Amino acid sequence: MSYLFTPPPVASVPVVGKTERFPVHRIYCVGRNYEEHAKEMGFTGREPPFFFLKPTDSLVVVNAGETGTMPYPSLTKNLHHEIELVVAIGKGGKNIKAADALSHIYGYAVGLDMTRRDLQGDMKKQGRPWCIGKGFDLSAPIGPITPAEQADDVMNAEIYVQVNGQDRQRSNVSQLIWNVAETIEHLSAAWELQPGDLIYTGTPEGVNAVVSGDTMVGAVAGLGELTVRVA
Repeated sequence: MSYLFTPPPVASVPVVGKTERFPVHRIYCVGRNYEEHAKEMGFTGREPPFFFLKPTDSLVVVNAGETGTMPYPSLTKNLHHEIELVVAIGKGGKNIKAADALSHIYGYAVGLDMTRRDLQGDMKKQGRPWCIGKGFDLSAPIGPITPAEQADDVMNAEIYVQVNGQDRQRSNVSQLIWNVAETIEHLSAAWELQPGDLIYTGTPEGVNAVVSGDTMVGAVAGLGELTVRVA
């Protein structure tokens, strides 16, 4: 098969302990999935989960022990960090029940859902899609994927991010409004999940702005650290 121009390479993420990489199909994100974060965004209660997508070329893949770099994006003056547990799907399916969901997971990673908050807010006020606030270039830093059998008790793991050594967000994965299994059940009712899908599962309270020169260090206990500098 020939193409008019060279296709882009397959987006992929390294896997802890393996030479093979995890090829990425889609990136799904869950909105407002920690109660305290929902409150700080002006919402309360356990509303039904909702989802948005990021393009695969929004990934900033950071190897273990290294510092990744993302440029400060255009058009914004209010770039926010959102630390998240990322779920890597290894077995696809549609209408997956929560009781079966964990068997579809290949592994877990630490991710950052970077957000142009001012642009997102403007679009919300106008009732327009807010892809410009979420799906921009290099807006999804991610660390290596830890296979599920090596991830310890990830559902009760501490999750945090520090900026320039100071705490910004700190919580526990157990505080998810919709836990990982429930999220997969809801998500797979709307889309047929495929091997290679990544799910950014939501962020706890404490989202705030970063500027050029800041260094973010995020972690989920048992999955290592993700270090990203804003260029």
